[in-house]
Amino acid sequence: MADGAELVIRDLRATVAGKEILKGVNLTLGAGERHVLLGANGSGKSTLAYVLMGHPNYTVTGGSVEFAGQDLLALEPDERARLGLFLAFQYPKEITGVTVSNFLRTAVEATRGEKVSLREFSKLLTGHMATLEMQPEFARRYLNEGFSGGERKRNEMLQLLALQPKLAILDETDSGLDVQMRQLVANVVRELASSNTGFLVVTHYEDVVRQMQPQHVHIMLDGRIAMSGGLELVERLGAEKSFDWVREEVSHGAVN
Repeated sequence: MADGAELVIRDLRATVAGKEILKGVNLTLGAGERHVLLGANGSGKSTLAYVLMGHPNYTVTGGSVEFAGQDLLALEPDERARLGLFLAFQYPKEITGVTVSNFLRTAVEATRGEKVSLREFSKLLTGHMATLEMQPEFARRYLNEGFSGGERKRNEMLQLLALQPKLAILDETDSGLDVQMRQLVANVVRELASSNTGFLVVTHYEDVVRQMQPQHVHIMLDGRIAMSGGLELVERLGAEKSFDWVREEVSHGAVN
């Protein structure tokens, strides 16, 4: 699917349980671009991810979001997915009774809007599983049931490769993973980005950011994107060990 699409967020505001979390987010993500979103816990990173995907617990109170030339906020979550939006969760849910293979085939057919023959799908699935070094029996297991953290992430990377979305949002999908698995996530991101899939990656890991080689790095503070730049922001964060310097520079007007 990945033929690229631009995401334009203007002054986006949103609440959860009556509390305002997003307080005016502005962000433009071009087709095929890799963006990384950093920030302290509670700054609004995950809220932004869920609002973009249409999570019902979040209420948009202002602003606009345009994706692939359409008003994203006017669409239901399934319509957003068919448009080419993908969200990888930090903690994927178990779905007993639904195999990985059946889930993926249904998802691929839904996003393509047409039936996919068993032969074509098997070839596609086998190829992607080989890329991820996954054993064939994995496809027959129930979705995320009894999966280790690494298996859940491999499964989400498998979904990414199979669906080829226009824009993938990864919400701390690398959380709790070892160095090898974080490298695998970064490899998949780079591979898909080369085929024009855009990425918005929420992460806490500086090594993941370096491995993904994003074109843009953003730091969220109090529900807004306070600072944008490149990998130099990651280096500064590594040296400072906290986000206090961001708040100080914002208060003095020294932002990009």
